[in-house]
Amino acid sequence: MRLTLDSRSPVYVQVIRYFKEQVASGELHKGAAIPSRRELANKLKINPNTVQRAYKEMEEMGLIFTDGNMPSRVTEEEAVIKEVRAALLQDAVANFITSVQALHIPLEEVLPLIEEKYNGIDRSGEEGNDD
Repeated sequence: MRLTLDSRSPVYVQVIRYFKEQVASGELHKGAAIPSRRELANKLKINPNTVQRAYKEMEEMGLIFTDGNMPSRVTEEEAVIKEVRAALLQDAVANFITSVQALHIPLEEVLPLIEEKYNGIDRSGEEGNDD
């Protein structure tokens, strides 16, 4: 688990975002078991109530489900996963646009740079190293 917590947003929100990103990227597959609340709290050195809050919200949004005393699992509903991916993409694009607009850079100058970086090609035409 590679979750690095910061002080910019509530910890439970960061936990939710981490799981959303893992599911959206395919790192966590449909139906995969996730750590217990206590286990995750111990790994991250956070309050178990914080993990409980994150898991509760993820259950309410349908991202995970818990069946009795079994471990919590990632949803198997493709529609939920698509919705999570779309929301993460919308957030990323909105943040990027806000940053670029603040620099007053025209769209026609931005698009080729996005394509180059996305495809891993730097300005010299050589493969980039994803700095």
